[in-house]
Amino acid sequence: MTTVEVSNISKRYGADQVLNDVSLSVASGETLVLFGPSGAGKTVLLRVLSGLVQNDSGAVFIDGQDMCDVEAEHRGIGMAFQNFALFPHMSAFANIASPLDARRDSPEAIKTGVHTVASLLKIDHVLEHAPKALSNGQKQRTALARALVGSPPLLLLDDPLRNVDAKLRFEMRLELPRLLANQGATVIYVTQDYKEAMALGDRIAVLAAGQLVQLGTPADIYLKPANLNIARLFGDPVINVFDVSGRRDEQGVYIELSSVRLRLDESMAACVDKDCVLGIRPESIQFCGSDTAGAIPILIETETPLNEKTVTLALTTGKREILISRPSSTTAPDSGQSHIVINADKALLFDKHSGQRIAADHCV
Repeated sequence: MTTVEVSNISKRYGADQVLNDVSLSVASGETLVLFGPSGAGKTVLLRVLSGLVQNDSGAVFIDGQDMCDVEAEHRGIGMAFQNFALFPHMSAFANIASPLDARRDSPEAIKTGVHTVASLLKIDHVLEHAPKALSNGQKQRTALARALVGSPPLLLLDDPLRNVDAKLRFEMRLELPRLLANQGATVIYVTQDYKEAMALGDRIAVLAAGQLVQLGTPADIYLKPANLNIARLFGDPVINVFDVSGRRDEQGVYIELSSVRLRLDESMAACVDKDCVLGIRPESIQFCGSDTAGAIPILIETETPLNEKTVTLALTTGKREILISRPSSTTAPDSGQSHIVINADKALLFDKHSGQRIAADHCV
């Protein structure tokens, strides 16, 4: 079992600060997902961990050992990167088997190991093909199989499902956690797909512009995003946002939407007299009757069925768009005037100027 400690890592390419004082820890056997938009620094951090890129400052510790002077091939890491890096003159079988060959496993052990992992990744039928004969998805899975086959204690996976078709990608989101758990490896996994991050990560580290902006469980990241940008990155349909101002009357704290007062818990008092952004996830909104307390009038524009859910686009009385999501098995108005009610317990408030979430009892 392997632990990883990243301490104050920075990396610059010319004038471009790619990583800026990044620190995080990965527990033994944990799967940590590095998540963020393109250019956030995810791949560079993975390459620093692997020893393929030299950091400008900071340190990397694996099982407590400083990796500063340890070459990549001696770090005991399994790696799969976006560019595949397959040996073009070798078959898929030989590519996958290369880590086992390097440690001089027996031919029978190599054959068993390669076929086992290839079967799990559904590439056992192309093992004799050269890389040039493989599709991008098959190349991606071959590179992933090579990283997995030797059961290394630490796995670095750089968006290994990016080039896989949608059906297989969905299946692999279900299969990979079991596969990784069976190997008992510590895993650092890069992705730009929030669904993948939520499905695979024990914790998620969100990077933006080379900085670590939030680290937490998938539930923490989704329900308590540190800022508005993170809230927008997680969720489909995207979170609804409205400019509002916190107010107080004799009944307590509230914000106003379409002339209707949405009551907030007293712990949100930091929003009073501040310009804020209200964030409401589409699934936290329900259709209701006009006589329901807190009912907000809307005009339905269109309705879109999306398999397990149906998404309604509507306009508030102030002509602001709002998305409402509900299970497809439920019924609701699909046109004309209607009313909705917002679950205030799920409301998120962000400081309009900094974008930081207004947490209970204080503004961060």
